Amino acid sequence: MADRLAGKVALITGAARGQGAAEARLFVAEGATVVVTDVLDDDGAALVADIGEGAHYRHLDVTQELEWQAAIDHIRATFGHLDVLVNNAGIGIPGTIIDTSLADYRRVIEINQVGTFLGMHVGAPLLRDSGGGSIINVSSMMGFVGGPARVAYTASKFAIRGMTKVGAIELGPMGIRVNSIHPGAIETDFIRAETRHLLPVDKLPLQRIGTPDDVAKLALFLASDDAAYSTGSEFIVDGGWLSTTAL
Repeated sequence: MADRLAGKVALITGAARGQGAAEARLFVAEGATVVVTDVLDDDGAALVADIGEGAHYRHLDVTQELEWQAAIDHIRATFGHLDVLVNNAGIGIPGTIIDTSLADYRRVIEINQVGTFLGMHVGAPLLRDSGGGSIINVSSMMGFVGGPARVAYTASKFAIRGMTKVGAIELGPMGIRVNSIHPGAIETDFIRAETRHLLPVDKLPLQRIGTPDDVAKLALFLASDDAAYSTGSEFIVDGGWLSTTAL
């Protein structure tokens, strides 16, 4: 076992599966105590049981401020401090500007954008009281460019990128670093089997789809003291997608 996060307590949202689950596994392996949160209670409990010591599950709907406050209060009472917050929870509902319903648009914004805001809003005071720490907001490569039939998702991910900048400015004096991660196409349940074949993997500079571990390793760096002088920055993990016009 390594120890890049030894003694740290981390909360990860949307961590029952995919990128969040990979982050939880890696963080625990690196010495952290991790509070895995999600609305997928069965998957979350199974993940924690599989990881074993160092992982704890808690139900958290990121759109609900009272649930956020209860989770943070629980961490304060149980562990005494919080050092890392990963705002990973997110969804995508395909739809063009014309076809997307207001209800679908609001649903994506509530989970992706409002959920990230609430994480920083409610979590920052405990990070401050703990002597500082790291907030990692998971955006997307679509926080840089638009995507067809992804109006709500793109809007939310641009917003996360902007909120990260504000968070870095306002929370930096408290010793809290705030950065955003921008994954490209990652092999998770988010990418459905029926659409995976449409990804132009052969045109990517690295010529492969990403894995949840690719994202988790970047999150580990930002969570650790190795990133002590990095804040307000975007960290891209997209296999070179944004570097080429071939796509």
